[in-house]
Amino acid sequence: MKKQLILMTMAATLLTSCGGSKTTTTAEADKFDYTVEQFADLQILRYKVPGFEELTLKQKELIYYLTEAALEGRDILFDQNGKYNLRIRRMLEAVYTNYQGDKTTPDFKNMEVYLKRVWFSNGIHHHYGAEKFVPNFSQEFLKQAVLGIDAKLLPLAKGQTAEQLCAELFPVIFDPTVMPKRVNQADGEDLVLTSACNYYDGVTQKEAESFYGALKDPKDETPVSYGLNSRLVKENGKLEEKVWKVGGLYTQAIEKIVYWLRKAEGVAENEAQKAVITKLIQFYETGNLKDFDEYAILWVKDLDSRIDFVNGFTESYGDPLGMKASWESLVNFKDLESTHRTEIISSNAQWFEDHSPVDKSFKKEKVKGVSAKVITAAILAGDLYPATAIGINLPNANWIRAHHGSKSVTIGNITDAYNKAAHGNGFNEEFVYSDAEIQLIDAYSDLTDELHTDLHECLGHGSGKLLPGVDPDALKAYGSTIEEARADLFGLYYVADPKLVELGLLSSPDAYKAQYYTYLMNGLMTQLVRIEPGNTVEEAHMRNRQLIARWVFEKGAADKVVELVKKDGKTYVVINDYQKVRELFGELLAEIQRIKSTGDFEGARSLVENYAVKVDPALHAEVLERYKKLNLAPYKGFVNPKYELVTDENGNVTDVTVSYDEGYVEQMMRYSTDYSPLPSINN
Repeated sequence: MKKQLILMTMAATLLTSCGGSKTTTTAEADKFDYTVEQFADLQILRYKVPGFEELTLKQKELIYYLTEAALEGRDILFDQNGKYNLRIRRMLEAVYTNYQGDKTTPDFKNMEVYLKRVWFSNGIHHHYGAEKFVPNFSQEFLKQAVLGIDAKLLPLAKGQTAEQLCAELFPVIFDPTVMPKRVNQADGEDLVLTSACNYYDGVTQKEAESFYGALKDPKDETPVSYGLNSRLVKENGKLEEKVWKVGGLYTQAIEKIVYWLRKAEGVAENEAQKAVITKLIQFYETGNLKDFDEYAILWVKDLDSRIDFVNGFTESYGDPLGMKASWESLVNFKDLESTHRTEIISSNAQWFEDHSPVDKSFKKEKVKGVSAKVITAAILAGDLYPATAIGINLPNANWIRAHHGSKSVTIGNITDAYNKAAHGNGFNEEFVYSDAEIQLIDAYSDLTDELHTDLHECLGHGSGKLLPGVDPDALKAYGSTIEEARADLFGLYYVADPKLVELGLLSSPDAYKAQYYTYLMNGLMTQLVRIEPGNTVEEAHMRNRQLIARWVFEKGAADKVVELVKKDGKTYVVINDYQKVRELFGELLAEIQRIKSTGDFEGARSLVENYAVKVDPALHAEVLERYKKLNLAPYKGFVNPKYELVTDENGNVTDVTVSYDEGYVEQMMRYSTDYSPLPSINN
């Protein structure tokens, strides 16, 4: 489970408190340009990979091969996000590269922005809100541009003409009623039929739920993650899975991934890591979900390797039913200095579980295998690129967590890049109520935000248990929101605990107030900058944050625990009783853990629909207007570093170099040229 960055838009200061992530000096930071470009609602950043040069040659080589394996999966995510995405991307890239007309016209410039958005979102739907982009160029312009280039450069189906390609793809691009949402979460609708994602074909929600429900054995204590690595289709009236594996769907990309994994296998740091890679290759070759579980167990037990990675079908946020996993990859290595913070937290996991405010019957009697570390990302790929999480906790299978534990990571250099790029952007001055709160945020926010991420990933997702016989998918479409709320609340409850001061993780008992203020401000107000006027909240992490903030606001209203007040005609969040806020966080955590542990679908539905979905239109309009004046982008993502092998005259690897000077368009076009093995149509 991932925790997206909550406060991407907030001004961030350099970490100065003890226990914070290692940061570069001011002089070093001045030499590195973290910002690349800004367009639409997006800002593109770059990140450094500190410590890479100090790795051994074998470790660098391992990172290189794992990075190549990561980049080969890019097309898979595009196709998973929508059946027309690859064809649309390739058509637009052909026009962008080969157009002979005036490239300074508004139509061409707007098409360029549209293509940049398609790259960023790995498809034609917003990466976060899931709604389809609105093109700001005309159909006639695009048609003439398409017809004006060599048809051999276009992603034509067999026997198709350029005219027919336009007729097929233009409604998908331009008609707002065609595939309007990548993931629809609207209560009462058929979530499968109304979602544009490419995980189902010709199948209704009821049919999909019945198909997988029939496969499950309630008595199976180690169930596989049914549906995780396949597309469910109906052919000749019969439901069947098209499995993503070598020889199956997406084989052209998976074969390339396996090739580079075999190269990585040959330079693994130790036998445990080699076994992980070997088992992952086996899973890709068989598509067998038992192999996937065995790989996950080996991976979670490999704690000695400095280099680590995620590669495969991982998170299920892109499936409206929360079962099928998008492809992603992250290659990283441990930040030895900063990991000390997470090791303190994980070594006290049992204490945190025992003192949780949830009912005893829902707690784990013995917390097993909780490991946590701060990592340095070497490459982001698939569903972690260009937009990425700042923390990850895996594996997702509940029984593996219970029996074998989990790995939690905080991505230190990504957080550092966000902070450096956001410094002094004016956000706090516009939205924070007074100097008192700003001083708290300046002093503690970076550290408390990191600690909240650590607690969320390391302990929150791994806390609690399902009661015997409860289906892990019982909460259905509400499962992701409830799970993220559960982990967030665990972190919020404990970031204010005196235990953190006792453990030396915080220097002041008041530090938590910075996290409480920024979290509630975000959930009640400022995350609304990510939503178009008239829309509701759809994305699971946004729903989670609004659910928590609105619930606390409502339950504390009689005592004015948290208020929305007016000052100079502007709305601000004011917290009058921080300790009472903590109590309310604890009460909500207890209820959400009950819902999770018992599989209470109606309880989940009630919480989400009542607190997480609806938007106050007047407040929304105000927040958008105030934010617009700051000229900031509410969403941020990254270009990757570029790695190159250095070899001698005999072909022996002598070094791996890393560079940071590649631009956004340059990188995207290179990836589309060098890492695009899938055909345009994948059936």
